[in-house]
Amino acid sequence: MKAPLVCSFLLICILANAQYTPVTPLTNKRLQQQEEQDSSEQKKGFDRERLIFGGNIGASFGDYTFVNLTPQVGYMFNRFVTAGVGVNYLYQSVKYYDNAGNDFARNNLSYAGMNVFTRLFPVRFLFVSAQPELNYSWGKLKYKGMYGDRMDEKLTGKFVPAFLVGAGAVLSPSGKGGMFISLQYDVIQNERSPYGTRPYLNIGFGF
Repeated sequence: MKAPLVCSFLLICILANAQYTPVTPLTNKRLQQQEEQDSSEQKKGFDRERLIFGGNIGASFGDYTFVNLTPQVGYMFNRFVTAGVGVNYLYQSVKYYDNAGNDFARNNLSYAGMNVFTRLFPVRFLFVSAQPELNYSWGKLKYKGMYGDRMDEKLTGKFVPAFLVGAGAVLSPSGKGGMFISLQYDVIQNERSPYGTRPYLNIGFGF
């Protein structure tokens, strides 16, 4: 009679001991690592906190007038790579003078289109960039006629490709954006490119 009771008591003790796992510093560390791994796996998908809104804005006025409005939205894939898309609106006006210093013509062009950009950050505050874009261009050429009267000639609308490459730095860098300044150059050099034939200074922002 006593033997079955003793066996039952020993079996209960063994099962209870098997179900109990003492919490040690090593166990806590493993649990913390597991939680960090689970959290990391959850962030591998789309994270709206990585979205960046910004773009380029700038203007200059005078004999050469240039207005640039380029809103963009990007995604920070990791600390090294940011990419996205944007829309362009640019306006360009150039005044021409004769040898006597009299203005005789003005070329007015507008551009609207889209761009795709990529920025690579070898370090947090320095980047290289590439931005292919396609703009539709239209405008007028205004000039003086033979008798001094003003003439307007409508310019044929056409698509103008551009491919901007550059390098720059982020000023006042935040976690995922800031104001940036870069030197850019259009490698395609279309005859109607709004970016000219030389490298130019570009200022933009992202937040």
